[in-house]
Amino acid sequence: MELSKKTAAERAVEFIEDGMILGLGTGSTAEYAIKKIAEEKLNIVAVPTSRRTEKLAKKLRIPLAKMDEYREIDMDIDGADEVDPEFNLIKGGGGAHTREKRIAERSKKFIVVVDHTKLVKRLGNFPVPVEVEPSRKDFVEEKLRELDGIPRLREDFITDNGNIIIDTRFDIENPRELEERLNSIPGVIENGIFSKRKPEIIIVGYGTEVKILKRKNESR
Repeated sequence: MELSKKTAAERAVEFIEDGMILGLGTGSTAEYAIKKIAEEKLNIVAVPTSRRTEKLAKKLRIPLAKMDEYREIDMDIDGADEVDPEFNLIKGGGGAHTREKRIAERSKKFIVVVDHTKLVKRLGNFPVPVEVEPSRKDFVEEKLRELDGIPRLREDFITDNGNIIIDTRFDIENPRELEERLNSIPGVIENGIFSKRKPEIIIVGYGTEVKILKRKNESR
């Protein structure tokens, strides 16, 4: 799968234009894109979605900016853990989905790169990461169970925002409704369903080849 990830990520870099403000995602697939950006010495300013991404970009001498420096970002390149046919996503296996979502929401164009195993008919095989204030853990877990979720604390993990993650399995019939209901729980910071902000483009790696999927015009 690494070859498929690398192929898709490097194809995404071809969409970058000179002078762009670029969101840099988190995770193994996004890191292939980051390395390609450095290799090509592209003239961009990058906004990282995590400390992990920031550390790699600094090492590769990619110019960086903080998220709050730009109200609008030209393009965002990121990975995903699951993608359904309507371009709904589950993200957050790396624990950075809160910042990833904020940057995606500010981006004019959102490109997701995945290997073909991440394509699913329906979201839900991968648990939904829910970022939670530590003091509200028990309360939130109870509310997740009320939504028929099966919550499990991600052990020995603290987000860049200083919070915990409760990975929760759901039978997801309506991703947008679940995204909104999860975020309405007091103590929840953000969850890993991306249905309100879908990508415009998904690049899928199949070994040395890619397939580019473009979303039909619709409201975000």
